[in-house]
Amino acid sequence: MDYSKSGNAKGPKGHPRHNEHNAKGTNKNPFGGKDDKAALLARMKKAAEAKKEE
Repeated sequence: MDYSKSGNAKGPKGHPRHNEHNAKGTNKNPFGGKDDKAALLARMKKAAEAKKEE
């Protein structure tokens, strides 16, 4: 029996099975959208303070 002929056809190689929710070019993650460094530093400082309080 030729088992290679049973079942569904395989999808194309090199393609993801589904789209990611935060893929590049979507509304949540647009192309060319970079966070500014000041906002990043503010988030890091806030997280460090929260960790110190624990």
